[in-house]
Amino acid sequence: MPAKNAIKTYVEGGHYHIYNRGVDKRVIFEDEQDYKVYLHLLKVLLSPPDNISQHPLTEITGFNPVRLRLLNETLYKEIDLLAYCLMPNHFHLLLKQHTKNAISKLLSRLTIAYVMYFNKKYEREGRLFQGIFKGAHIIEDSYLLHTSRYLHLNPSELTGIHPVSEYPYSSYAYYLGAKNAEWVKPEEILSYFKTAKRSGLKDFFSYQSFVEDYKEDPKEMMGELALE
Repeated sequence: MPAKNAIKTYVEGGHYHIYNRGVDKRVIFEDEQDYKVYLHLLKVLLSPPDNISQHPLTEITGFNPVRLRLLNETLYKEIDLLAYCLMPNHFHLLLKQHTKNAISKLLSRLTIAYVMYFNKKYEREGRLFQGIFKGAHIIEDSYLLHTSRYLHLNPSELTGIHPVSEYPYSSYAYYLGAKNAEWVKPEEILSYFKTAKRSGLKDFFSYQSFVEDYKEDPKEMMGELALE
């Protein structure tokens, strides 16, 4: 079983389900630009340093909403993003860290940078997220797989989007080969399956079949780790 999500002890080589929602369950992604900024911040923080002349968010936003020092030191050698899903009022990240404090450093920089952007864009002040992020240590392979399934099925459960492979703000498309990026790393989870994409109606060995055809409710598999 995964460790209780209140535990904030992180180990080298550990897998973690990280999640949080907006304060008072408010929307944290108001439009397409907001999703793109959050994902671009993840990309910058999880990629090798890039010596560019302009602010990394200028092209998306048209302004410079974040202090560059938050993004100067990247964490691409310290942490892997295995899966993610962004929903209107919450987010999920499935991470593997290689150094003890990598998750804390990533979430601190990511949260501060995104809140700075969001508050400046919408002319607001104060907290955006519901306290500090939640984190669950995953110590069994089966829970690692079912956590990825839970993340990738979130859009169908909360927004009615079907098929979930078409949802633009999760990592599912990277698992199915429709997208590719060095900062998203599906390989570890895909290694448990014969193929990524389903090849037929009775293809029980693909990751796609595991996500879309497995009968058990992912919330039941996740138990208290599912975001209510």
